[in-house]
Amino acid sequence: MIPVLPPTEENLRRAAEELAAGRLVSFPTETVYGLGANALDPIALARIFEAKRRPFFDPLIVHIAERSSLDALCARDARAEKLMDRFWPGPLTLVLPKTGAVPELATSGLPTVAVRMPAHPVALALIRMAGFPLAAPSANPFGRLSPTEAAHVRDQFRDTESLIAFVLDGGPCSVGVESTILSLEGDPVLLRAGGLPREEIEALIGPVALSTMDPERPDRPLAPGQLPGHYAPRTRLRLLEKPLTRDADGRPVPGSGMIFAEVMHKAGMKLGWLGLRDAFGSAPGPFAATEALSPSGDPREAAANLFACLHRLDRLGLDLILAEPVEEIGLGLAIMDRLRKAAAGSAVGL
Repeated sequence: MIPVLPPTEENLRRAAEELAAGRLVSFPTETVYGLGANALDPIALARIFEAKRRPFFDPLIVHIAERSSLDALCARDARAEKLMDRFWPGPLTLVLPKTGAVPELATSGLPTVAVRMPAHPVALALIRMAGFPLAAPSANPFGRLSPTEAAHVRDQFRDTESLIAFVLDGGPCSVGVESTILSLEGDPVLLRAGGLPREEIEALIGPVALSTMDPERPDRPLAPGQLPGHYAPRTRLRLLEKPLTRDADGRPVPGSGMIFAEVMHKAGMKLGWLGLRDAFGSAPGPFAATEALSPSGDPREAAANLFACLHRLDRLGLDLILAEPVEEIGLGLAIMDRLRKAAAGSAVGL
């Protein structure tokens, strides 16, 4: 079992030494836990792909602790500087033209590199102590649920634990979904919805286009998290087409999207429910377990709780999880992106 250690100064120093030796260390960020390696060491980067069973065509994000580190990694323009001034440290990744110092393995052969500065004291302290940037995709097997607690990392890497030195436990992640990825190679393009709402970016630099995968080149994602099946629980997940209809007290109206659940329940299936609010209370109807992302309907709380709720449901031996959609405004865009891809990934048995 992978050791889980508190982020003391001694353990941070030990983690920096492991990273310098080319090993992997998992550490917390404000978004999710990352699986870190020296971003400038191709052999260490290869260990990330091996541990995660990640395809080599999926690029990584490089994490820094100081803006001055970018000089050796990428070019940047006035738009990038403006965004960094406002949103760094924070859940925004920028895709920028790379320098020759960045290994091809980090960028999957693309002419750009994805970079960000995390807003977590443990992550920043570790990067500074290591003295080099860290490539750090989410610390989970490729395509599976992202980890927002140290235990999620430990529990998902039992088969490849020899590749990971240990996990630094920084507590639950405050944002809870991966960073927003914005390409500035030309006009601004949102490659992945994430912890920074698109609306906040547009308020600063103007319109931002939405990107989708090229159906003719599924092997060439421009950023992490673009593949159609991703973030998947082991339990099959089905995303409802629309939210349930509710009465004045917030309780579901019979037959409003519940018919499918009731039929499956009568057929003997053990069902789970994931919704924005807990609409069932002490009478969960056909569901063996229910999870509410935010009892108050707060989208930030919902995003922070998303993966933790899915991890809990996934441990219960359910036959099916039904998920209610949320409004795609602000962080709702990132939540729906994760739910759609989780449904697609669970359907094909990632």
